[in-house]
Amino acid sequence: MADVVASIRVMPDSADRDLNELMDALKAAVPAGTKFQKFELKPIAFGLKAIMATVTVDDSEGGTEPVEEAWSKVPGVESVNVEATGRAF
Repeated sequence: MADVVASIRVMPDSADRDLNELMDALKAAVPAGTKFQKFELKPIAFGLKAIMATVTVDDSEGGTEPVEEAWSKVPGVESVNVEATGRAF
């Protein structure tokens, strides 16, 4: 099986949310079989920033769903969306 690299946008529930704490919580919630790569902050509007995460998952059925489900349950997360995927080489 090949690996798939996914770029995932995580929106906090508030512009006042401590993003460092939220990133720590997201990293702790990475499910088994998923390799965390990095976080980047992307300004959205009015002081709100999105957390752009890069992870590597197997290309098996379900792909990024375990990550999306796990991160959606983290307190302080408003939404989780896959922005892009591609094969890892």
